[in-house]
Amino acid sequence: MKQTAPLFDRVALIGIGLIGSSLARAIAKHGLAGHIFISTRSADTLATAQALNLGDCYTQDPAKAVQDADLVVVCTPMGAYEAVAKAMASALKPGAIVSDVGSVKASAIKDILPHLPSGVHLVPGHPIAGTEHSGPKAGYADLFPGHWCILTPPPKTNAEAVDKVRTLWQMCGANVEIMTPNHHDRVLAITSHLPHLIAYTIVDTAAQLEDDTQNEVIKFSAAGFRDFTRIAASDPVMWRDVFLSNKSAVLDILGRFRDDLDRMTNAIEQGDGDLLEDAFTRTRAIRRGIIDLKQHIPDVKPD
Repeated sequence: MKQTAPLFDRVALIGIGLIGSSLARAIAKHGLAGHIFISTRSADTLATAQALNLGDCYTQDPAKAVQDADLVVVCTPMGAYEAVAKAMASALKPGAIVSDVGSVKASAIKDILPHLPSGVHLVPGHPIAGTEHSGPKAGYADLFPGHWCILTPPPKTNAEAVDKVRTLWQMCGANVEIMTPNHHDRVLAITSHLPHLIAYTIVDTAAQLEDDTQNEVIKFSAAGFRDFTRIAASDPVMWRDVFLSNKSAVLDILGRFRDDLDRMTNAIEQGDGDLLEDAFTRTRAIRRGIIDLKQHIPDVKPD
């Protein structure tokens, strides 16, 4: 359902991969902006975005894209945040809102906030939605309904700016939660970052097996391994930046996981079936909780 009047007169999207292109489509679908300006470093990606009619104007220069923008959403890999912030800072108008879609919020604030001029409001965001596909062709307008978007505004952030970003995501169909940046990063370290690291590691282990064994692993892959390969097919540049940006929380959770893995290894070695069954019972309860909250349906783009 479209807004009777746009929420923002002018929105600039810096970066136009899966999330950026999905957001562009959702903004257009729901009439949330009068004008969408798209910027990305790659000329080829920009041409693809233009061919897909994802915006109204296109440029490789982020400073040009953000001129007169009411809302700027940084949708690049996190390793580019500081460079993007520096490049666009001088062109931001007073009262503009800057947000993002990255998976690590303390790092986003550290890389963006120091470069913003006075009077520009930073409201970091993280839509917890996606697929293993990447690039502007992978996006679709209905990626966000039924999923969470977490906002992590720094202390004393303008309340009206926070409300407008909250409304944007709600109009795109997302449920919105507000957290502190550090709490967000710790929660996501266990719910998203560690599972991706495990998936990448398991699939990489399979990739390094002898050729004949590797072929059989692929040929006879069961549902569990297929799920890991789906996760491990995610954008490698994006996930490289996520792990480096959330190093402290990931290493902390990874240490706890190693301890638990050692405990399970010892249980198997010692034939301790009771310990294994107790652990598996607890994990089944977690799965049932996820299903009860309707968070078990994978993000798969419809044909």
